Amino acid sequence: MIAIANASGEMAFFHILIRCGSLSAAARELGLTPPAVSRRLALLEARLGVQLLNRTTRRISLTPEGEEYLTEAKRILADIDDLEQQLSRSTAGPRGLLRVNATLGFGRSHVAPVISKFCKVHRGVQVQFHLSVTPPPLSEDAFDVCVRFGEPPDARVIARKLAANRRLLCASPGYLARHGTPRSPADLARHNCISIHHGDDAYGLWRLSSGRRSEAVKVTGSLSTNDGDIAVAWALDGHGILLRAEWDIAKYLRSGRLRQVMENYATPPADIYAVYPQRHQKSRRVTAFVDMLCTSLNSTARKIAGAP
Repeated sequence: MIAIANASGEMAFFHILIRCGSLSAAARELGLTPPAVSRRLALLEARLGVQLLNRTTRRISLTPEGEEYLTEAKRILADIDDLEQQLSRSTAGPRGLLRVNATLGFGRSHVAPVISKFCKVHRGVQVQFHLSVTPPPLSEDAFDVCVRFGEPPDARVIARKLAANRRLLCASPGYLARHGTPRSPADLARHNCISIHHGDDAYGLWRLSSGRRSEAVKVTGSLSTNDGDIAVAWALDGHGILLRAEWDIAKYLRSGRLRQVMENYATPPADIYAVYPQRHQKSRRVTAFVDMLCTSLNSTARKIAGAP
């Protein structure tokens, strides 16, 4: 227990040191002399067997090992805070490090604004926001909350539905005027289809269903990308038919710049979920963020659906 307490104390010391930005500033906050802070840092590095900081007379900077140590230290200290709050039934607000992951386009447009609002309300929380094309494996402990499309099959995590969503087939009026409007999956074979490659999804394979009939259609086209925003821009320019989430094309459907096609065919579920480890189900920083995300995205979903 003493070793654990010492380790958490060293993590807290290192966190303060980085936040202050210099040995002298950290010394003032800790009530120590700069040489004492320097010795404590040297002892920490000696125990770990790695150099955590590059030091000059005026500034400090993290080494790669220091960045890794700081990230894990923040996470562990936040977990300790959560545990203490749960045990003491404290009414204090959430605090600590919150690591969030989302896909590129959706993260920029919809998650980043919520994070901005969240940090204004909960100033004790520090957020690291990472955007990626491919969602990280759920088995890795890289993030506290991941925003994903479609309910994950892994029962070992908590998946909270944030908002309804669906994928729609669409094209520009100009493209449809030149090439005609597809009526069935078989018609897609003679059209230029814009493909988006995400993660392990089968490339250029669109799954469509109508009633009890379901089929996978292999589409082809002259353009493909791993960026959804680029694919939407190509569709707007009249390059072909696109399969995209309603959230990303709703404003273009309303304005008439894109038109939905094959409305009687459905695609696999694309509802939006917040996914996080079960151990975070009582974490205040996680639950407070997911609550705010749910409120915000549900409001946006209602606007997309045309509800008042």
